[in-house]
Amino acid sequence: MQIIFDQDDVTVRDVPSTPVAMMEHRGDRAMLPDTFERFRAWGKAAGLSPETSPTFMVFRSEREPAVPADYSMDICVGTDQPVAAGDAQMKAGVIPGGRCAVLRYPGNTNNLEPAVLYLYRDWLPASGEEAGDFPIYCRRRLALIPEVPAHEVVVELFLPLK
Repeated sequence: MQIIFDQDDVTVRDVPSTPVAMMEHRGDRAMLPDTFERFRAWGKAAGLSPETSPTFMVFRSEREPAVPADYSMDICVGTDQPVAAGDAQMKAGVIPGGRCAVLRYPGNTNNLEPAVLYLYRDWLPASGEEAGDFPIYCRRRLALIPEVPAHEVVVELFLPLK
């Protein structure tokens, strides 16, 4: 069942910059489970729990690009711990602060595309706002997805604004 969104579902918030450790996923989406597993293992070894550290996904490409190898997403965890210079899996980064349109998405989050399309195609033109320079991203409110029933998962989508 697809959720129907309207203007009242979106709030504009000022969000702070968040230093993150990020793992890049580049290539076919079919390999995402492997990337998520490496991310979870790294976070556990680093002592960064999804219950205590915010987790984000930064969407740098379309969900289904024409060429599967062009898919691009970053998986991030908020931390003020430095990322080791020799860490081949992780990089230090920042989710930039500023104004964002925020849309909460409850339930099964395997396909956020309808919510993303609503923000870009419907909400943004009607709002008079302009998209910012950073890609759309989401924050998972409950991040241990394999251990959480789908109806309890809540994601907030952030569309950076100028």
